[in-house]
Amino acid sequence: MPESILEVIALNAVDALAAQDGGADRVELVADMSRQGLTPSLATFAEVRAAVGIGVRVMLRAEDGYGLSDPDALIDAAAELRAAGADEFVLGFLDARAAVDLVAVKAVLAAIEGCRWTFHRALDHAADRAAARRALVGLPGLDFVLTAGGPASVAEGLPVLGAEAASRPRVLAGGGLRHHHLGPLLAAGVDAFHTGSAVRPDGRWDLPVDADLVRAWRAALP
Repeated sequence: MPESILEVIALNAVDALAAQDGGADRVELVADMSRQGLTPSLATFAEVRAAVGIGVRVMLRAEDGYGLSDPDALIDAAAELRAAGADEFVLGFLDARAAVDLVAVKAVLAAIEGCRWTFHRALDHAADRAAARRALVGLPGLDFVLTAGGPASVAEGLPVLGAEAASRPRVLAGGGLRHHHLGPLLAAGVDAFHTGSAVRPDGRWDLPVDADLVRAWRAALP
């Protein structure tokens, strides 16, 4: 595997195949980007898993925002996906105080025991970022934190991403990430990147991932 990681958001098997053909290391599989990305169906996961040989990280998120109003339903969905062969996931929840909701996180983790996972951009919306990062330390299977460095986009969060580049869990830079951000991030020590609209024609979510655009991103990375 290359030194760096390139993760591409996929909505279906067509996206996932284009991401793989372009050299992506893995996909983040979601549904409904108009709602920031929700849990995909079992059928979609099965189609993607059968279509590609790269990693597939499956979103576990049932609603807009970063709360978890119905833990049982999401735990059931996680267990079903796990039983269907999913072994990498994306999740993250905040409580009413905008602190990491460890009770909710651990409840979902119990359904995907032994799997690797990413804590998504809930971090960027935490009331106390440093406290949120401390809360994540030691959670089983957690190997990446998807972050733009703040609640806006990577463009505004570049200083924070650079400051956290050596932190663990590993920084996965994403959220308005564009090709011209790669140089400064690589220079700062960030080596994992997450992109979605930037590898689709005209940045449109209603158009599929373009393998040539993915290839251009992969070529820019070590």
